[in-house]
Amino acid sequence: MSVTDTTSGVSIKDVLANSSVKTTTTSDGLSAATSSATGSKALGKDAFLQLLVTQLKNQNPLDPQDNSAFVAQLAQFSSLEGITTLNDTVSGIAGNYNSSQALQASSLVGRSVIAQTDKAVVDTSKSLNGTVVVPTSVSAATVKITNSAGTVIRTLDLGSQSAGNASFIWDGKDSSGAVAPAGTYTFGATTTIDGTNTSLITYLPATVNSVTISQTGGELMLNLAGLGSVALSKVQTIGL
Repeated sequence: MSVTDTTSGVSIKDVLANSSVKTTTTSDGLSAATSSATGSKALGKDAFLQLLVTQLKNQNPLDPQDNSAFVAQLAQFSSLEGITTLNDTVSGIAGNYNSSQALQASSLVGRSVIAQTDKAVVDTSKSLNGTVVVPTSVSAATVKITNSAGTVIRTLDLGSQSAGNASFIWDGKDSSGAVAPAGTYTFGATTTIDGTNTSLITYLPATVNSVTISQTGGELMLNLAGLGSVALSKVQTIGL
C-alpha cells in the first residue's frame, strides 16, 4: 500500500520505514502520525491509528482503499491494542505476585520450620523430634547422629517401619548416656531395601533467620540458622 500526500510528496510507507526522520507537511494528519512515531522508533497503537486515518483522508479517489485491506488493518489495530492491554495486565500480576512474596517472606522470619535437611542446630538440654521418610515397608531402619567433628555419637534404632513417615526422638545424650554439647549435628537415616543399603530423607527442625526473594519469579529460599538455604517447597511444617 503506497498512498502519497500530494501536498508534500511524503508517503505513508516513508513514515513507517524511517520513523526517526521528522517530515514537515501541510497535512495535519500525516504530520501528527509522523510526530508520534518520531523518537520512539516503535509503532504504538496511537501512531498506528493516526496513520490509518491519514491514509483514508488522502487516498486516491480513482483507486480507493479496498474494503478487505481496510478490514485487515482494523484487525491488526485490534490485535495490537489487545497485546498492549495483555502486557499491562501481566505486568500488574507480576507486581502483585512480588508484593505477595515479600509479605509472605516477612511473616516467616523467626519462625520454626520442619525442613528437608540432614543437619540441625540442637540445644541438647531439650529433646529433638525428627521424621524419616520410608519409601516402602522395611524390617529395620536406623538414624546415626554425627557431631561436627564427624564422630558418630549415637545410633537410634527405629525397628521395622511401614511405608510413610517414621518419627524419632533424640534426648540429646550420646551412647554413654552423657549429655552431648549443644551444636550442629548430622542425622543420617539408612535402611536396607532389596539387599541394598539405602539412605532415607530426613525432616528436622530449624529456625528461619532470613528469606531470599527471587527477582525472576523463582521460589522463596529460607535461610536457616546455622544450616544455610533451603527451598520453601522442602519445608514440611511451619510453626510459631
